[in-house]
Amino acid sequence: MSSHHIIRDEQEPALIIANGEACHPELLGQLLEWSPLVVVLDSAIHRVLELGIKVDVLLGDFDRELDLDTIRQLQYPLEIVHTPDQEKHDLEKAFEYLVERGFPAANVIWATGRRADHTMTNITNVVRFRDKLKIVIIDDYSKIFLLPYQFQKWYTKATPISLIPVGVVSGIVTQGLKYNLYDESLTLGYRTGSSNEVEEDGFISIQYKEGDLLMMECTD
Repeated sequence: MSSHHIIRDEQEPALIIANGEACHPELLGQLLEWSPLVVVLDSAIHRVLELGIKVDVLLGDFDRELDLDTIRQLQYPLEIVHTPDQEKHDLEKAFEYLVERGFPAANVIWATGRRADHTMTNITNVVRFRDKLKIVIIDDYSKIFLLPYQFQKWYTKATPISLIPVGVVSGIVTQGLKYNLYDESLTLGYRTGSSNEVEEDGFISIQYKEGDLLMMECTD
């Protein structure tokens, strides 16, 4: 029975495959298994075809020549979304597409590594979707997401955690980290909360008043 006949949980995050550094095949497989919708960005489709992955949507400005007819045959049924707006990056357009489709969340892979400009843009773009889409950028070493103003989660001791402000973030209070913050500010480029870690097995809590604070859960 093909997966098209299985009723998927639409509350599970959609999966976006960007065009940066590839992740481990096992991680890719796990994410594909649970995703109700898989969106691939532009010329990353060539890498996806090589891996024999089935996707649902191909989205991009297609400024490099893509043989869409052949791709359509190889990936039938496939929705092709042409987004020619040069003012926006493909990943941003993919987020907007998912918001329009009513998806609550998205996982993003292959969005870091390779080109540094793309990596920085992809990571910082998530803040613009704070109230619209829950986004997690995942690679072999980290999970990156925008923290809500109040956050609590259980971690094992010594889990590496970095708090990266996009711009200025004020009124940060943390508990359960090796280096806690007490109503302090972080500013990108001047003071960040990089390379912290969880003090003991248990809950950590982070809250802040203003700005956009990214959490990076890392593994070495």
